[in-house]
Amino acid sequence: MLDNFRPTWMVENIYQISPEKLKKHNIKAVFADLDNTLVAWNNPNGTPELLAWIEDVKANGIPVVIVSNNKDERIKIVADHLGLYYIARALKPSRQGYRRASKKVGIPLENCVMVGDQLLTDILGANRAGLRTILVRPIVQSDAWNTRINRFFERFIMRHLLNKNPDMKWRNELD
Repeated sequence: MLDNFRPTWMVENIYQISPEKLKKHNIKAVFADLDNTLVAWNNPNGTPELLAWIEDVKANGIPVVIVSNNKDERIKIVADHLGLYYIARALKPSRQGYRRASKKVGIPLENCVMVGDQLLTDILGANRAGLRTILVRPIVQSDAWNTRINRFFERFIMRHLLNKNPDMKWRNELD
């Protein structure tokens, strides 16, 4: 059962995901969690590096969609600033948000990847929906109260996955 939490890839941060590697794996759309994946949970502006990454991915014909459990008002501010589509109240780990994102960009789920910093929401939900997944390290170490609860359980799940799968390693890029 814990295999449902296993990411396809693990990279340090979203900036290490190049459009060339995405294309190599026939990935035509990127779904990304918002807080602690694209931006720090307590800072909606993002970094110049994030803006450059988004422009590079989009320039290569790969849409980026924010898939978040946050409220519409919270995501819209960031999405408008970054120029991205978004799915609010995605109800991760439900499959619903991923299906809505796939429909929004018109790309089948098997050609999409979910990038997120949480096993219990981002990775589990995307795996259940049939997407490939990329786990990234959180941008900042502090979390909202509800995420701290998830992190507690994720430590046990990650320890199990790493022990069972010696090939699971943090990398600097997709292989």
